[in-house]
Amino acid sequence: MNENGLTDGADAGGATVNIEKLVYGGEGLARLNGQVVLAPFVLPGERVSVRIERVNTGLLRGSDQQILQPSPDRVEPRCEYFGTCGGCHYQHASYELQVAQKCSILRETLQRLGGVSYEGEIGTISGEPWFYRNRIQLHFAEKRSGFHRAGSHELCAIDHCYISSPALVAVIAKINEAVSRPEWPAFLRSLEVFTNGTQVQLNIVDTTRPVAARFFDFCDTFLPNVARGPLIYPSGDFNFRISRGSFFQVNRFLIEALMNEVIRNDEGSTAIDLYAGVGLFSLPLARRFRDVYAVERGASGFRDLEANADEHDLPVQARKLPAEDFLRTVEQPPDLVVADPPRAGLGREATNELLRIRPRNIALVSCDPSTLARDVKKLLAHYRIERLTMVDLFPQTYHFEAVVHLARM
Repeated sequence: MNENGLTDGADAGGATVNIEKLVYGGEGLARLNGQVVLAPFVLPGERVSVRIERVNTGLLRGSDQQILQPSPDRVEPRCEYFGTCGGCHYQHASYELQVAQKCSILRETLQRLGGVSYEGEIGTISGEPWFYRNRIQLHFAEKRSGFHRAGSHELCAIDHCYISSPALVAVIAKINEAVSRPEWPAFLRSLEVFTNGTQVQLNIVDTTRPVAARFFDFCDTFLPNVARGPLIYPSGDFNFRISRGSFFQVNRFLIEALMNEVIRNDEGSTAIDLYAGVGLFSLPLARRFRDVYAVERGASGFRDLEANADEHDLPVQARKLPAEDFLRTVEQPPDLVVADPPRAGLGREATNELLRIRPRNIALVSCDPSTLARDVKKLLAHYRIERLTMVDLFPQTYHFEAVVHLARM
């Protein structure tokens, strides 16, 4: 046993381990003397040499990895910033492996954290794995722009990004030139850029002082088609108004596919869309259900929701309040509840109210498998999983979306 408390395969803080699988968070998992080792940028089946650092009892972290036996699914990362920039985690893996591993992570997380044993096939929806993002957040320091370094808030200066849409790649190049000019505010720390492919919307995220309106005038001099108001984002048969501060899905290739997977062929009398945002699901629901209630507590999203329903002449009944508060007012079971909550999930109160009103069907959308496992575990008291789909909205990263269709028993 060495000074790190390691024996077999470990030497002076180093170890040779076999990677079993990828876990949520982007790291590979191995075992050493009964302890879990997590290491980045490795793949299942690989034999790697790592430097061991103890995190806590039973958990070790591996770094400075050397690949001794590579996986046949290992590929050359496309981006020279990969491994330094914190934006991507899987560029070293074939895209087929990325999709398969995300399905495995979804199934395993439901079982491990929720005790949910789903033996059926997990459907997959995926698209173009590059140049897909319609929204990015740029950070600034010392007249440079870029993303955060992996595992820190330090700047990783970049001049391009292979997962951003072509319109955003062009914006990155223009902003890189602009940050060194005297008109650029040195106190601006972070800026969100959103695009519909033709226009861009700029949203101040972090600044140490208020940013004057003349900053946007300055941006007009080097960025074409800067929208001062909401963007209109076409998807399927709809044109969504999206204002600064409103949420919208970031994968420009899969927005309509996500919409179709959630709505499917459901129809009936009453549908409720919780965490409705700008109405991505509410509008198509209104073409299939007699009464649609769209619930959104955010001020910006709610204004866009109402505007989008009016623009499409759809009878969506918008309600501005928390999801659990609206559900408390529901007395009769609706035919369908769609819920696309934030990363924290439905939570206890909303889940309890769903179990009280017992809708015929629930379509639950989640960007975090751990909170999904918690919510589904509770709902399975009166529901069964009818369909489970992994939607890969975030290629080259460990993130993904899951859609669970639940039917009342």
